[in-house]
Amino acid sequence: MRYVLLIFAFSLFAYSKCNCECVNGEVQTICENSYDYKPVCSPRVCPVVPPSVAPIDSGYITPPGFSQCSQKQVYNDNARIYEWRGVCE
Repeated sequence: MRYVLLIFAFSLFAYSKCNCECVNGEVQTICENSYDYKPVCSPRVCPVVPPSVAPIDSGYITPPGFSQCSQKQVYNDNARIYEWRGVCE
């Protein structure tokens, strides 16, 4: 029984949908759900955020468990540029 609980607990952490990303020039944890396990982000230097005008907020509803959502610049490692994304906290 103890092993089943250990495997279940590990599977929760292994499949959490949280990532450490550069948001507005600082490392921040971004999660898909408010109940996901937030990892501790290792320190790293984020690229400088270029000046940009935020897109018009679409006024979407904040998902349950989050207090607010807003548009932020998130660094895309593949394209090597900042992109505007809706980020909920």
